Amino acid sequence: MRVAMYYRNSDVRLERMPKPKIGHGELLVKVVASGICGSDVMEWYRIKKAPLVLGHEIAGDIVEVGKQVREYKPRQRVFVSHHVPCMKCRYCVAGHTSTCDTLRTTNFYPGGFAEYIRVPELNVELGTYVLPSELTYDDGAFIEPLACVVRGFRLGRFRVGTTVLVLGSGIAGLLNIKLAKAVGAERIIATDISQYRLDAARRFGADAVIDARKDVPKLVREANDGRPADFVVVSAGAPQAVEQGLRSVDRGGTVLLFAPPMPGTMVPVPFAELWKEEITITSTYAGSQQDIMEAIEWLRTKKITVKDMITHRFGLADTQKGFELVAKAGESIKVIIEPQT
Repeated sequence: MRVAMYYRNSDVRLERMPKPKIGHGELLVKVVASGICGSDVMEWYRIKKAPLVLGHEIAGDIVEVGKQVREYKPRQRVFVSHHVPCMKCRYCVAGHTSTCDTLRTTNFYPGGFAEYIRVPELNVELGTYVLPSELTYDDGAFIEPLACVVRGFRLGRFRVGTTVLVLGSGIAGLLNIKLAKAVGAERIIATDISQYRLDAARRFGADAVIDARKDVPKLVREANDGRPADFVVVSAGAPQAVEQGLRSVDRGGTVLLFAPPMPGTMVPVPFAELWKEEITITSTYAGSQQDIMEAIEWLRTKKITVKDMITHRFGLADTQKGFELVAKAGESIKVIIEPQT
């Protein structure tokens, strides 16, 4: 079968490898749509494991079912979660499934930028979801990133009728904006250094947009009747974005650290102000089963639509072009790879 083998952001090659053979409790899935995630182009992280096949935002068709699998059958359209928690350890029991050791070691093989993937038994049991008829394959490719956003709002204890500030208007930031709009934010403010992304943020629901190179805390207050924001989502990994978030949150508010920073990143913290004003700082990583099912429901009911976020499509042979677009963070939002073309 054909795969897009990652060596670095500027070197993604079309190669061939054997189609995976499945075990008794496994599935073979034909990948129809696979989204490029911002984390896929974090070269400092990915290159350490290269060469490898990336891709974890997938939807496709079951083509082969292991002898012990009873819940699924060929020709079903599915979304498959690449990371799944064990649901048994102390972290899972406490609701912190993202910190589960099993979640951090599981994956389907070889990756979503391939014609076929083998779904291990645990992923079959805890991470495979039949797509409702209302969902397209493209919708299915958005389930994983939207689930991460859903989890952030849940862990951050978002309250209806509050002001949301999203720092960074890439695909993750824009999904945060869409969810904020859907769940009833009173006002949504977005930042970025790209005018293209600021225009997209306004188009997808932001009431005000701010150039991130300016005095963000001051401009947030000007856009919010003199007050800081209640719920701040740091959707950019730059330390400056975190600093802006900490200085743009209102008393009793929450700062959600959503985007992954580079290891070793340090940020000055206005500790006295945070202590005095009862500010909550939390983080999120990887949606749980609950978050995935909620994301599916948002998409099924069309309360959140994602078709308008797809700006580019490429066949598997042109995956390199998709990586270049996402890595440049220019005029693209969501890039979908179609491995069967």
